[in-house]
Amino acid sequence: MIDAVELARGALASLEQSRQRIDDLNVYPVPDGDTGTNLTLTLRAIVEAIEQSHARDRAELAREVTRAALMGARGNSGVILSQIVRGFADVIGETTAEIDTETLARAFRSASDAAYRAVRTPVEGTMLTVIRELAEAAERIDPHAPMPEFLVELVRAGEDSVARTREQLDVLREAGVVDAGGAGLLEILRGVAATFAGEPIPAAPASEELTIDAIHQELSKFRYCTTFVCEGDGLVREELENELERLGDSLLVVGDENAMKVHVHTDDPGAALAVGTRRGTIAGVEIANMHAQTTQREERLSHADADGSTAVVAVVAGDGNRRLFESLGATSIVEGGQTMNPSTADLVAAIERTGAGEVVVLPNNSNVIMSAEQAAKLADRPVEVIPTDSMPSGLAALVPFDASRSAAENAAEMREALESVSTGEVTIASRDAKLNGLAVPKGAYLGLADGEAVAVGDSFIKVAAEVVERLLAEPRGVLTLLAGEGAPGLDALVETITDRHPDVEVDVQDGGQPHYPLLLSAE
Repeated sequence: MIDAVELARGALASLEQSRQRIDDLNVYPVPDGDTGTNLTLTLRAIVEAIEQSHARDRAELAREVTRAALMGARGNSGVILSQIVRGFADVIGETTAEIDTETLARAFRSASDAAYRAVRTPVEGTMLTVIRELAEAAERIDPHAPMPEFLVELVRAGEDSVARTREQLDVLREAGVVDAGGAGLLEILRGVAATFAGEPIPAAPASEELTIDAIHQELSKFRYCTTFVCEGDGLVREELENELERLGDSLLVVGDENAMKVHVHTDDPGAALAVGTRRGTIAGVEIANMHAQTTQREERLSHADADGSTAVVAVVAGDGNRRLFESLGATSIVEGGQTMNPSTADLVAAIERTGAGEVVVLPNNSNVIMSAEQAAKLADRPVEVIPTDSMPSGLAALVPFDASRSAAENAAEMREALESVSTGEVTIASRDAKLNGLAVPKGAYLGLADGEAVAVGDSFIKVAAEVVERLLAEPRGVLTLLAGEGAPGLDALVETITDRHPDVEVDVQDGGQPHYPLLLSAE
């Protein structure tokens, strides 16, 4: 009997070989070009959970798989897939006898019901339709049919269902494509059927020849695809939904009273995260710029040599800083900073989400550099990590970036740009300490220049001015100031700088980063 690990690996292998094709199909609900990637990452989390499981019985394994699917779900399609898995696991987990075709039919029906319950306004012509029609097909097939034959019939039903999605949604009909989520679900089923039959994973279907209408799509109404997990006690789905639906669309909230996965398209990711933090703790934060993804998708599909493009993944804290990085060409932003370091898995997901042939990563924090280097090794494409240890250094490195050059060519230019930059920061000491010979009392302003403590005191202006003097000790042309969350006014500081250094151009930006009232760079 084929075990769960083999079946899960087969499903993942089938999906992975079609990932790019499914990304390219993605025009609904927004043309963000990442459905294949999101489904793959969600399924990869499930496979890893099964591989690492020490479950003593089928029921315990089902609970672990359900939890892994929820926590690992990426994007709209991944969240729906997590609920399909949940419904399927509910039936399989409670079955103590050998799993037969009748059990699978009940499992598919449970999966369909769970998926529909998860979506407030179900739309036909999507992966919801495909899982429902698979459930209907499973109930029609002869319950005494051998399992391999049963699965082959299901694959055929899935192929028909996916093909029909082209006519069920206007946006798909106009673009001349099938639904990306449904196509991904079909690839998962293909992998399971082949593995169960002991056959090789079927070759990926040929990519559809996309029309101009499929390539060039209107931008989504909202900019950011935001997902996160909210964990707490007594969470109420309806309460979360009522607050979040005011912030955007494509809302999904799934899970139980102890852990909810949230997906929403919004222009204010911070407000969405605040809804979660008011009810518990949040984790697994993913924020993607769908407008940038749409542009990247169009560029990729409009040029035969798609692998020639290079994208940038940047780890950023603060809405203002996010806008600065995006304005300079960063494609995928990973939320993170001094007290919230993204994991290697988060960075791998961001790299794959770009859809570019090559990627440059800006960790922008010394604690993130090692994770970025590990992510580069695990990624499925060439990746260069620029060892930026702060957001100012990341911005400086990003200035010479050119998406038409290779990652290696960009990396050489970006590293050279870093050599001419000095960075500084002003923070508030969280405890008594002694740094570089300076006694630093808790609550005092602490100024650092190129990582070295240079000033401490109760006056923000005096401490910041001392950091500026250190940074401008060598001739510099531009000084950039990034004001942090709740930072004191900078007018007096700017006046002091211009009086002392009239030849230096001072650029003041609202960075919005937490914990650091001021970040500085001189170049």
